[in-house]
Formats: sequence, structure tokens, C-alpha cells
Amino acid sequence: MKEIFQNLYEMTVFSNIIAEPQFLVMYAIAFILLYLGIKKQYEPLLLVPIAFGVLLANFPGGDMGVIQADENGLINIHGVMKNIWEMPLHDIAHELGIMNFIYYMLIKTGFLPPIIFMGVGALTDFGPMLRNLRLSIFGAAAQLGIFTVLLVAILMGFTPKEAGSLGIIGGADGPTAIFTTIKLAPIC
Repeated sequence: MKEIFQNLYEMTVFSNIIAEPQFLVMYAIAFILLYLGIKKQYEPLLLVPIAFGVLLANFPGGDMGVIQADENGLINIHGVMKNIWEMPLHDIAHELGIMNFIYYMLIKTGFLPPIIFMGVGALTDFGPMLRNLRLSIFGAAAQLGIFTVLLVAILMGFTPKEAGSLGIIGGADGPTAIFTTIKLAPIC
């Protein structure tokens, strides 16, 4: 009888939560983001999808983490080193899971980020800014921030590509900063 309960326990999510309780921390963060996005209406266009992504990626026992390839694109799969860029799409999904498939085929190739940025940009409501043109000063300040940080970074000794990557952060636009950094100054 004890063996039956042990097997039942191991098949449920409770064994995964007790083994790795950090799932609960991530779930708390996800529910806070959902609360802020839905109830408080703080950037629901960004917070709600991020919260659902956090919930899915941290599903206990789902093994949804991304397995990082080395600088040559090699990845260890069951003790065998394979090149991720030479693997067929169905092998990536089958061997590494859906999150790795999405990461390597849609995000790492640079296909999905511009699509997401266009979608968010198309859904942006400029009505409040047009009703109160004094708010356009914030947009001008963001542009000024880009060039100020760019020039200061070059003066501090960064390469032009690294300075451009830092400068886009001064524009106060997170997704654009991430995309630009991946293209201009990726970590090798």
C-alpha cells in the first residue's frame, strides 16, 4: 500500500513542487503580473502575456527550460553532441521540447522579435498623447537619451556597436533594446 501512495505521489505535481519549490516563487510573480495587468490595468498588453509565459515555462515537471548551445551551436542530447542548426525541426521539438523549438527556430533566428514588436506597436494607443501634446516631451527626451548615452559610451571606450546597444537602452524601450543588443553586441 505504501508503494502505491509513493508512486501516486511521484506522478503528481506535488513531488516536483517539493523537490524544487522555486516554482512557487515564479508562480507568485506570475500572479502579481496578472493582477497588475488585469485588475490595475498597468500595461495589460505586456504584463498578461508575460505572466502566462511565466506560468507555462515554470510548469512543475514540464521541463520547459531552454538548453543553451555552445558558441559553435553544439548541444548535448543524451550524451551525444549535435549541432542545433543542422537538426530537423521535428527532432528539436521531439528531443528538446517545445520551448527549445520556439527559442531556437523563432527567437534565436531573429524571426519572432520583430513580429512581436510590430504587433505591440500596432496596438499602441496614441490617443492620450495626442489629447495632451505636452506628453510628447517624454518622447523627445527618450530620443535625447539615445544620443546622450551613445556619445558617453563612446567616450568611455566602448566600441561603436556596443555604444549603439547601450544607447538604445537610453530610449526607454525594452523590447527594442533587447533586439538591438542581440544584433549589435551579442555575448560571445
